[in-house]
Formats: sequence, structure tokens, C-alpha cells
Amino acid sequence: MAKDAHAAYTAGTEPLVRDEMLMEQLPQVRYIARRIHERLPQHVPFEDLVHSGVLGLIDAFNKFDACKHVQFASYAKHRIRGAILDSLRELDWSPRELRRKARLLEQAHARLDTRLGRSATEQEIASELGMKLGELQQLLTELDGLEITSFSSEAGEDGREQDGSELIPAADESSNPFQQCLDREMKLMLSQALSELPEREKQVLALYYYEELTMKEVGAVLGVGESRVSQIHSLAITRLRSRLQRERRPELAAV
Repeated sequence: MAKDAHAAYTAGTEPLVRDEMLMEQLPQVRYIARRIHERLPQHVPFEDLVHSGVLGLIDAFNKFDACKHVQFASYAKHRIRGAILDSLRELDWSPRELRRKARLLEQAHARLDTRLGRSATEQEIASELGMKLGELQQLLTELDGLEITSFSSEAGEDGREQDGSELIPAADESSNPFQQCLDREMKLMLSQALSELPEREKQVLALYYYEELTMKEVGAVLGVGESRVSQIHSLAITRLRSRLQRERRPELAAV
């Protein structure tokens, strides 16, 4: 839909444009909801995610500024995903014990990363946690859905999710010079952390996030099962989260 059409609607001269634009984006809402839902427990209703995504789409339309020379579909994509993730945080679907285990895993990785000076293997992480390799991999599978919101929430010692909104700036702060500086710094940190991941983990993240393949499709490309892709993905996100937190809070490396 042309940008002029959106401007016309907001001016109140074309009342049908809103519904037309929203209908065009409904397939994107369901696509994003399905990608998120495939990593969640079955008890989380898919249609609830779609509903939240639609609300995000409506919010995107109301806040879209065509003067910024951004395609509405691209802008809406981030709003839709953000709305779905926000709904999951409010739902608090993940068990507190699972979040506690996620925190222990991050701490173990931080200790090993500091001690070894490189990314620890799964066997080394399992040994650090006093687990068998199979037990660690099962935990990684369980944690993969939890990691959906990992960059915007932080588990405390008691397993409760604390507000981690400082990691992701609000949309209305994007023009703030100080926030822009923080964004650039975060991107540099993330880029460095990505470059240090094991090759297989880089491949999984690239295929899942950049090529936008499903977990099943990623597995087909790499010649492994969907559950193994989930484990690799979970470990990669844990490594990134741990690294970024240590950059922001160096004292965590000694925990």
C-alpha cells in the first residue's frame, strides 16, 4: 500500500484504507505467531499469539510515520513480534524453576568462558553443572522457548523475571542521541559475541533469523533433527545473553 494512502487515511479522507492495510498484513501476523509458537509448550494457545499480533499490527498502523521512508510491512513486523512477546511475558507461561535453571546455566557458561578463554563445549558445561550430557541437552530443549524473551528479561536468583527493558529501547526513544549511542554500542557488542560462537551455532542463528527458516527446515539443511536444532539454538542464545550481561556487568564473570 502506498505511503500516500496511509497519510490520506490518517487525515480522515479515506476511511477504508485502514482495514485494507491491516488485512494485507494478517498473513504476516500468523507467520510471526507460528514461528514463535513452534518453540513454546503446547499448552500456550496459538490463537492467543495471533490475537496479540493483531493488536500489535493495529498499534503499528496508528504509530506509523510514512515521512520516515520506511515500508509499513517492515515497521509492522517489529511491532507485531514485540506485541506477541509482551503478551508472553504478561502470561508468565514459563515455570519459575525453569527460569532458575536458565540462570544457573548462564552462570556456569560465564565461569567456563572466563576460565577457558573460549566457548565451552556442551560436555564441559554439563560437567560444570554436575549433569550428564543428555541431561544438559534435555534442559536446552526445555529452555529454547524460554529464550524467546531472553534479551528483554532477566532471571533473578529466585527465578523471577526482572524488568530488563533497558536492553531494548522503547520506540519513542529511537531519536534520542544518547539512546542511539547505546544502540550502536549494543550492536557492536552483539556482533563481537556472534563472531565468537562455534560455527554450528552461527549457522543455526543465520538460517533461523536471517533466512527465516523454521526449526524443521534448519534441521533439514544441517542434516540434524528439529530437537537438536532447538538445543543448538538454545545454547547459542545462552552464550550471547551471558556475554552481553558480562559486558554490562563484569562482576557476573566471577559468579
